[in-house]
Amino acid sequence: MDQVYLNGTYTPLSEACVPVLDRGFLFGDGVYEVIPVYSGKPFRVDQHLDRLERSLEGIRIANPMSREQWHRVIDELIERNTGDQDAALYLQITRGVMPRRDHGFGDDLEPTVLLTCQPMHYPSQAADTPGGRAITLEDSRWQDCHIKSINLLPNVLLRQQALDAGADEAILIRDGRAIEGSASNLFIVKDEVIKTPPRQRCMLGGITRDLILELCADNHLLAREIDISEDELHDADEIWMTSSTREILPITVLNQHKVGRGETGALWREVIRLYQEYKQQVMRS
Repeated sequence: MDQVYLNGTYTPLSEACVPVLDRGFLFGDGVYEVIPVYSGKPFRVDQHLDRLERSLEGIRIANPMSREQWHRVIDELIERNTGDQDAALYLQITRGVMPRRDHGFGDDLEPTVLLTCQPMHYPSQAADTPGGRAITLEDSRWQDCHIKSINLLPNVLLRQQALDAGADEAILIRDGRAIEGSASNLFIVKDEVIKTPPRQRCMLGGITRDLILELCADNHLLAREIDISEDELHDADEIWMTSSTREILPITVLNQHKVGRGETGALWREVIRLYQEYKQQVMRS
């Protein structure tokens, strides 16, 4: 039976309950992380916890646990649910429960802490994959996208608009620049140069994104953090979308038009090889 961690207690998922006056339920007042688990090992867990700390600071919630406590809870939950299998760990903290509904909040609330861990099958990324489809949409989200907020309604609607159009993801355009996907980061390739938008307030810097940049640097692949215009996006030789659960998805069709030659590119094949080697050597060894 699936076990969750809720406010200090491990309990079956079917029995876990949160009060209706929890601010996460009422206002989306909270933050979250999704951590891949490979062969029972959480992926770059400290980098995820660093980002969680930044998100908590951004919405003025004190971190309810020390780093050591987070590690202990994460390891215990993985062991209770999946052992040495692949999984996805979901971690959510809300501001907690108030005695009555009120937009304002004090500093004396006890945060609600929830972790779940469920088996996960990560996508096959063989070199002959046909790739995915994307469309471009205007970015309708708030300014503080660097905070990993549980208030995801704009992302949900943008993603659904992409699905309704037969696409896998929406690439969001803000002030003429391609920012990221509705639930992923963006890379393009042009003339053998790998480009990704720099960290900024209006995007969420991904842990997978950071690893790709590290792998490029370690293997002498030219990668730059630089603004990408909408015109550059449409003229790209390759487009990739990256996230914890998708890993590195090559986009071969954008707005019903082929990206490059309409097939996975040489640099994607090289980077996905390096990424899989990292997983094998670091996560599955």
